[in-house]
Amino acid sequence: MRSRLATRSARLVLAAAVVTALAATTACGPEDPSETGAAAPSASTSSSTPTKGTESGDSGDGKGKGKTEAPTDSDKGDSANGDKSGYGQSCGTNDLDFTVTWEAQPISHYLVTAKAKSGITCYLDVNTPSVSFGSGADGVASPVGQGGEDPIKLSGASVAYAGINVKTTEGEGGKQFENVIIATSEDDPNPAEVELPDAPTVDKPIVTNWSTKRDEVIPRIV
Repeated sequence: MRSRLATRSARLVLAAAVVTALAATTACGPEDPSETGAAAPSASTSSSTPTKGTESGDSGDGKGKGKTEAPTDSDKGDSANGDKSGYGQSCGTNDLDFTVTWEAQPISHYLVTAKAKSGITCYLDVNTPSVSFGSGADGVASPVGQGGEDPIKLSGASVAYAGINVKTTEGEGGKQFENVIIATSEDDPNPAEVELPDAPTVDKPIVTNWSTKRDEVIPRIV
């Protein structure tokens, strides 16, 4: 009887020792990520922070953005010279601004003033402007050869003048016009249509040459 009790007690002691060992092993083992709140790693990861690269034009040495070079004259195109690439070219009609005023003395006539547009330097190398009223051949002004400098340089505040006599005939003949068509040459593709100060009657008009002197462009029939 005593032998059986001793054997049973030995078994209980051994079982308790095994349970104690298992408990100690579990406590010292790796933590379960789900219990600590840490996310389990996945097979592939992506960074939420963008990869830092160099700016466009950067040298890549990490010192900052690349330098932007100042544009050269060729990069600016023709805008620096008012759509013209250089000096010395002939004046086209679209290079100039025109005004027409009425002059009563010493002989009544219309005075055309031509001035280069901002940024343009050009030369009036065709001595006589092309002037017409309407589209008909009878409205074309005939040159009278007065005045004239060849060529005339226009730039900045410099101007050139031409004089127009719209009616050189006697009587009531002619047509009324409110505008005059002016071009620097007969074949200029961009003539300017300029409003007149009034609506004169036009019949066999005449026009002088360009000049820098107003008193040289008073149109007279020679």
